Amino acid sequence: MAEIPRRAARRTAKLASLPLGVAGRVAAGWGKRLTGQDAEQISADFSARTAEQLFGVLGQLKGGAMKFGQALSVFEAAVPEEMAEPYREALTKLQSAAPPMPAADVRRVLDEQLGTTWRTRFAEFDETPAAAASIGQVHRARWHDGREVAVKVQYPGADEALRADLRQLLRFTRLFQSLAPGTEIKPLLTELQDRMVEELDYRAEADNQRAFAAAFDGDPRVLVPKVVASAPKVLVTEWVTGTPFSRLIVDGTREQRDAAGALLAEFHFSSPARSGMLHGDPHPGNFMLLPDGRLTVIDFGAVARLPDGLPAPMGRMLRLAAEDRPDELLDLLRTERFVRADQEVTADEVRAYLGPFVEPARTPVFHFTRSWLQRQAERVGDLSGPDFRTGRSLNLPPEYLMIHRVTSGATGILCQLDAELPAREIITRWQPGFGD
Repeated sequence: MAEIPRRAARRTAKLASLPLGVAGRVAAGWGKRLTGQDAEQISADFSARTAEQLFGVLGQLKGGAMKFGQALSVFEAAVPEEMAEPYREALTKLQSAAPPMPAADVRRVLDEQLGTTWRTRFAEFDETPAAAASIGQVHRARWHDGREVAVKVQYPGADEALRADLRQLLRFTRLFQSLAPGTEIKPLLTELQDRMVEELDYRAEADNQRAFAAAFDGDPRVLVPKVVASAPKVLVTEWVTGTPFSRLIVDGTREQRDAAGALLAEFHFSSPARSGMLHGDPHPGNFMLLPDGRLTVIDFGAVARLPDGLPAPMGRMLRLAAEDRPDELLDLLRTERFVRADQEVTADEVRAYLGPFVEPARTPVFHFTRSWLQRQAERVGDLSGPDFRTGRSLNLPPEYLMIHRVTSGATGILCQLDAELPAREIITRWQPGFGD
């Protein structure tokens, strides 16, 4: 496979093929209905072929297109079950796989980033990639001191590709909206655009990972691999071997999935207090369950910087919603700019809209399921329903956008895991404002 297609015209043509392909299948579906063919079968065929095209194009392009697809992949649990299977299969592949770059390109990048004598720094280096990501691929190696390491090498042209993809993807938000009912895709894309540009410099990612590794050093439940070396387009970290969450989702035991869910929830809520940052790339390929039961986390290119921890107003809103205090909740939403100044919304409307979302915080143990997430997505995404109208009256201040996206992504993974866990206790312990 050649390096990332970089010429804007080629990449634009590939992305533009997505809505054209969908339009063609819609027309073909209407033709089949006119001839009396089964509507349910037509819908299933449409979903399968759309998923195949959508994620095939995103995976081939890598860069921002694949990165966005990975971000969407955690919303698979919100897709209605009758449509989910083809998307589920395509999304799972996208989370952890992409065509590799040639070994000659790998060597060239390492020459440029670590110097032409880079091989002396390694006792062994496997030129066959062990894993692929959106803007780089990972090789297994042994450092000169004997440690097993993971070497992430950025794809040649990834910077140009990422910026070009994001510009084009902003034009196709309607297409992606069907994958995440009830989720505003355009602000998600815009926020991803800002964060992903930061990910191009692996030195910044190395700094983020060092901070997380120091914060969780010695933790009995979480392992963050230490950074061994870094350059702008190469990152060397300690190698870890575990069971990816993507595998647990498919065939993990109930005990494993519940344990993985609890570890993920605690990592998500505790990280800002412990490290001053929030891991910003929640998809199952970035989390593994180790044989000793610990969670290991990788890929720290995208983070939200929260030096004061998670915002306390968020915890107070969650508590007021969980305790069914809609009048106080509406006052706080207005104070914190979560209600648009030019919009009228009642306390009862806010209760109806937000109440179901906070069910995990109401009970000692909550079972995160696909059906629960699907109900929420369908409810707020129903154009003719009252919750959709209420949602249009609400606002998400920019400083909360990444927190919201990451929390939504983590919730999606919990539902994919079908995990049962003490969410309220974790929130009470780590979310400022909730237990006050």
